[in-house]
Amino acid sequence: MYPKNWIIPRSLKSYCSLASLSIFLSVTYSTQLRAQQPHKISLAKALSIAKANNQVILKSQINKELSEDNITETKNLRLPEIDLHGLYSRITNLTEFKGGFLQDKAVIKTIPEIYDISSSFRMPIYEGNKINNTIKKAKYEREIANLNVEKTENDIQLGVAVIFLEIYKMIKLQEIIEESIKEEQERLKEVKAFNTHGTVTKNEVLRAELQLSDRELNALTNEKNMSIALFELKTLLQLPEDEEMVIDTTAVLESEAMISEYNYYLDKTMKNEPMQIAGQEIEIRKAERDIVKSNYYPKISFFGNYNLRYPNYMFFPPSPYLYSLGQVGIELTYNLSGLYKNRSRVKSANLKIAAQQTELEIIKNEEKNRLFKNYTQHQEIADKLPVADKALELAIENYRIVKLKYLNQLVLITEMVDADNALLQARYNKIALNIDVVVKRYELLHTAGILNK
Repeated sequence: MYPKNWIIPRSLKSYCSLASLSIFLSVTYSTQLRAQQPHKISLAKALSIAKANNQVILKSQINKELSEDNITETKNLRLPEIDLHGLYSRITNLTEFKGGFLQDKAVIKTIPEIYDISSSFRMPIYEGNKINNTIKKAKYEREIANLNVEKTENDIQLGVAVIFLEIYKMIKLQEIIEESIKEEQERLKEVKAFNTHGTVTKNEVLRAELQLSDRELNALTNEKNMSIALFELKTLLQLPEDEEMVIDTTAVLESEAMISEYNYYLDKTMKNEPMQIAGQEIEIRKAERDIVKSNYYPKISFFGNYNLRYPNYMFFPPSPYLYSLGQVGIELTYNLSGLYKNRSRVKSANLKIAAQQTELEIIKNEEKNRLFKNYTQHQEIADKLPVADKALELAIENYRIVKLKYLNQLVLITEMVDADNALLQARYNKIALNIDVVVKRYELLHTAGILNK
């Protein structure tokens, strides 16, 4: 702090103001610079962000916590129920009619105020194992909730990987198209020069312009598709819509690894999340059947109560005294109607078990089909890779020969366009197959339930 009444020179004030302004502008500029820098994201980072931020995953985790609370709630069924009751009332005198309806009445004086404080408890001792089976059912539901979290994470991460790799494919396609546009622009200049010297017709100029327009339209369509895919990826990652994001593809294809034998993935698939969930559903249906069967058995409870009352209406006329009374004991209740009403319930429960077992077999067949399809398609794409490499070499050589002939006016522009299209398609096929084999590997791991392992 400055000394009291100390006068700061105007030049020093100006210097401080300029320094403060400079610091403020520097901080503001650095903040804006950071805001303008695009968010570069790799596939591994995208998968990590999705696991932490995706709303569907967060919802499954909340359901998991709810299943934990449900177990605690069902375990509380073993605890005693305790009630506390209090009452205060005023009553009228007792009127008795001795001569018929509303005739020869006699009024008996009563004590007008009544106080009643009581407590009671009841604790189940045996209910045909109903409570234990209810807890068992809640535990199975918790296991399903845990498996749903894993399944949801795998589903979302597969979706992120597929979209990420599709964007990568679009990026490479855009690069190829842009290179082709530059070549088409140069070719158009050549054709126009040939036309000026009268060596080619106007039709060839139009054909070159049409080819260039087609390339530009392809570039525009691919660019818009890329924007849609990037927006979808941001949604999965829960990133701000206005945040600029750049895909880091440096190590995507380098991470490709050899796959194992089919039987390895088959064994894993038979233990993946959908299969385990279907198995837990069967256990839940069995627990529900055991709960229904508990209605065949009696219920035994331990109970007690204690009362503090005024006046004493245990006798009549009532005594104007405060009294207390308590009891404790064991109560047995047996619902005889359950012997004939419960049969249809047990039958229905058994049918639900049979239906769920059938559902397990259906899911098993679906998972086997999906695994075989993914494994076969992965092998197919892997087998196509050397063919695509050879096709690219042939397309490059064909393009070189046709271009040389075109420059020497030995072929028409239509052959040049065909050779250019064949080269473009061969270049794209090579890149697309290299990316597709990675996509199929992710789908294969997802089917086997080992995407995160």
